[in-house]
Amino acid sequence: MIEHVKFTPSADRQFLSLLEYIKADNPAAARDLRKRVGDSFDNVCTFPAIGRVVPEFPDLGFREIIIRPYRFFYDVIGDTVWVIGAWHSAQIPKESPSVSD
Repeated sequence: MIEHVKFTPSADRQFLSLLEYIKADNPAAARDLRKRVGDSFDNVCTFPAIGRVVPEFPDLGFREIIIRPYRFFYDVIGDTVWVIGAWHSAQIPKESPSVSD
């Protein structure tokens, strides 16, 4: 049973940065995105394999959920879902995300 959702430091910075960017123009949209992310990761806790394997890095075993227009990369370790990246869907990752960041 998954009990926790945690962000790596780099994923936390990415997520907070995009929330601040959105909030500057539309505070309600930033609140909405934060809620949608929370709701989506509640689903991941119940169904950890709900996300698809990250197509750019299939060998890593990481999964992603898409909360338009953002991609959230995660891994499940023990009873914790680790969010390891939060990128705009137009971005192409140049390097693989890492749980150790």
